[in-house]
Amino acid sequence: MSSREREIEFPLENTVVGALANDSKSESLSSPVREKGNAPRSEIPNGGLVAWLQVSGSFILFFNSWGISNSFGAFENYYVRTQLSNRNASEIAWIGSIQSFLLLIIGVVTGPVFDQGYFRLLVILGSFLTVFGMMMTSLCKEYWQVILAQAVVTGLGSGCLFIPSVAVIPQYFTTKRSVATGIAASGSSLGGLQPQIGFGWATRVIAFIMLVTQAYVLAIMRVRTQSASKRKLFDASVFHDLPYMTFTVVVFFGFVGVYIPFYYMEGYAVHHGIFSEETAFYLLSLLNGGSIFGRIIPNFLADKIGPLNIFIPCAVLTVVVAFSWLSSTTAASVILVAFFYGFFSGSFVSLPPSVLVSLSPDMKMIGTRMGMSFAVAGLGLLIGTPIAGALLKTPAGYTATILFCGAAVAAGAIFVVMTRALKVGWVLKVKV
Repeated sequence: MSSREREIEFPLENTVVGALANDSKSESLSSPVREKGNAPRSEIPNGGLVAWLQVSGSFILFFNSWGISNSFGAFENYYVRTQLSNRNASEIAWIGSIQSFLLLIIGVVTGPVFDQGYFRLLVILGSFLTVFGMMMTSLCKEYWQVILAQAVVTGLGSGCLFIPSVAVIPQYFTTKRSVATGIAASGSSLGGLQPQIGFGWATRVIAFIMLVTQAYVLAIMRVRTQSASKRKLFDASVFHDLPYMTFTVVVFFGFVGVYIPFYYMEGYAVHHGIFSEETAFYLLSLLNGGSIFGRIIPNFLADKIGPLNIFIPCAVLTVVVAFSWLSSTTAASVILVAFFYGFFSGSFVSLPPSVLVSLSPDMKMIGTRMGMSFAVAGLGLLIGTPIAGALLKTPAGYTATILFCGAAVAAGAIFVVMTRALKVGWVLKVKV
């Protein structure tokens, strides 16, 4: 390699391949104007007004993608009691699970599209689909209509917004990448709106908020680099990479179980007479409120001691709190479980991108590998909450649902420990 080639070769943090990618043949984009050549590492700002504006834009993108998905517990509780009361909890859960599945699975396609410089196209398309999907949801009366509008249309729109939300930040941050990503990811914990003005208008208000905030995103967000070559959609070499394969099992089991309380804790509190239907909604607010802190604080520590090292205790504590849900029979205990479960489970959304970076030997393929892992995580989201809903119909009821949640997350926690052992052995003082 010549000295000139070495000079312009990009480090991981200065490039985009899907999400958190690296490409040694990138073009630099200064503001919205495309320039030839490559930006050396020293040009990555790691702070400043423009860089933090990108974090605020990513925060909005998370809010309008994962935030809507996270708020489905409120929709689930409403649908079960009123509009879709002729359907059981498992059938209704498919609405949210399909929405979340599409959010993740289409990243396999939107990643390469983003890499080729179509950031604005993805944001415009995602904005239209999410706003249109929520507007149509406000008019839906039948189950199939809600599936089409909220699950499919809104899910596809959210998927278009998700990759840009995680892919822009690495172009502006290296030393503070995890904490910047965590701040952005905390936007997904602010979704949800109590339908005190009626379901139709509450849903339309959500759509109007999305429309206004997406206009802000289009006004301030700019990519700095784009890939000069097409990216593979599949990397067969992952089957020989045991740490990566093990961590993919982590995200699968994690996403099977991690969102079950977001869907069913409200119903649990009402069913056991702990809260009324009018006040149980606030448990979802507590879950999401705890998740805000759980996506910022662990990511701050991840920059210092390694994302995998932080993920392990967060995953283990998520298991502990999940099983504690079984013994929550008072308002105070349910409130504590909701907040702390939200806090520790937040790591399952905010830390995997950084962990996958630390596990990947070839940074040019990190986007492909991340897309593959997110696709597997999407399968976990697709099946987890409907299975939990089906368990409610068994004699064990909520006990079976809670045990399923705890067991799925426990499996994820076990494989997190295995991932670290396969990567660096049992040595404790290693940043990974």
